Amino acid sequence: MRHLQPCGCRFLWGKRNTMTTDLDCNNLTKRFGDTTAVRDVSFSVQQGSFFSILGPSGCGKTTIMRMVAGFLEPTSGDIRIKGKSMLNVPPNKRPVNMVFQHLALFPMMNIADNIGYGLRRAGMAKPDIARKVGEVLERIGLPGIEHRKIDELSGGQKQRVAIARCMVLEPDVLLLDEPLGALDLKLREHMKIELKALQAAFDTTFVYITHDQSEALVMSDQIAVMNGGVFEQVGAARDLYYRPDTAFVAGFVGDSNRWRGTVEQAEGERIALRTAEGLLITSATQGRGLVLGQGAEIFLRPEAIRVAHDAADLAQFDNRVSGVVSSLLFNGAASRILVRDEVGEEIEVTLPQSGEFANLTKGAPVHIGWAGDQTTCFADRG
Repeated sequence: MRHLQPCGCRFLWGKRNTMTTDLDCNNLTKRFGDTTAVRDVSFSVQQGSFFSILGPSGCGKTTIMRMVAGFLEPTSGDIRIKGKSMLNVPPNKRPVNMVFQHLALFPMMNIADNIGYGLRRAGMAKPDIARKVGEVLERIGLPGIEHRKIDELSGGQKQRVAIARCMVLEPDVLLLDEPLGALDLKLREHMKIELKALQAAFDTTFVYITHDQSEALVMSDQIAVMNGGVFEQVGAARDLYYRPDTAFVAGFVGDSNRWRGTVEQAEGERIALRTAEGLLITSATQGRGLVLGQGAEIFLRPEAIRVAHDAADLAQFDNRVSGVVSSLLFNGAASRILVRDEVGEEIEVTLPQSGEFANLTKGAPVHIGWAGDQTTCFADRG
């Protein structure tokens, strides 16, 4: 990727004060007939930050974005951009712009005309349009392509042109509606890095919606995990991954082993859960008011599990299981195995990339162990 260099546009000058907010949504609710798509959601987005709304299809994230953009009016609540209410303000009067999944570039126009379209609509003089288009193309690392056609660009270049078309209008907030969804996997991985670099270079507030956890984790300063019309948790990527507030967040963000069962022991900050298959799992993350006999769920990241040939090598762990390798899941740096334990459950384990366990084979006997404080436990909501 080319290094993004500063230019003379107003929106490219140094970092702004990130102690204030560009977007505040207060008690947003949106109902469609008897269906409540968004229920009393409140959040704020700091100036110059990358904020993602992450959730499955139908959770309400697109509805929030359409309300911020002005395509939908909330049933109740308020949307403020730089402190000013946007209620009843039409989309074309709001200081926002939007990048769609399918980009909506005009194939009959060249690059300069695509990027300058909004400026022409605003009545800017042609020399000023040409200057600003050249500046923004330089900024996105694509100088000198003004006269090329859209169909001459790669997928990644089209993404950057779509962003440039928005950024040349100098919005306070840029909304991105799953813009990487139509790209192939390798290009998506590349564009995640590029998008974060572009956001930092422009120093503009990005609000990004996605169902892809990898996109949100890699790019975002803050992530809101959404489910059933509400935010389950808002926080930095590491907090969501290592300190989830709910079972939904624990299961949706990242990969986890998951067990349901009954609390068989509860003592201080420790519990023991007995699964339906009979496996006893100790957790040091009680602290949630769980009591004896209560249904609960425990989550464990595959990378928190240690592998050994000898059970004695795992004596320091609260949880120790013997089993055999039932599947090999090779994926380069993220290679894993499935271990079938004594009660027939399969546990996913991240493999070391070198050493004695790097070449385990299917059917090989192994011992695995993990500390109780590596698990996350919640009351089972069914």
